[in-house]
Amino acid sequence: MKKDIHPENHRPVIFEDTAAGVRFLIMSTAHSEETDKWEDGNEYPKISIEVSSSSHPFYTGEDRTIDKAGRVERFKARAAKAKK
Repeated sequence: MKKDIHPENHRPVIFEDTAAGVRFLIMSTAHSEETDKWEDGNEYPKISIEVSSSSHPFYTGEDRTIDKAGRVERFKARAAKAKK
């Protein structure tokens, strides 16, 4: 492996998928103020994410709608209004 190719702040980080409730410990340079304990008892920076391979429809095969802004509801309301 080549030496000195990784950034200075390359370290283990916990990524928590809030949609699936799954956690991953992977190397990252992402900044986080929050920390949490991992299964090995050590404390690592933690970043919460909404979608990962555990919750994305492409990987799970499920048809799931992730909508925080209410776009689906607004579309349905416009469609119902247009039918009248």
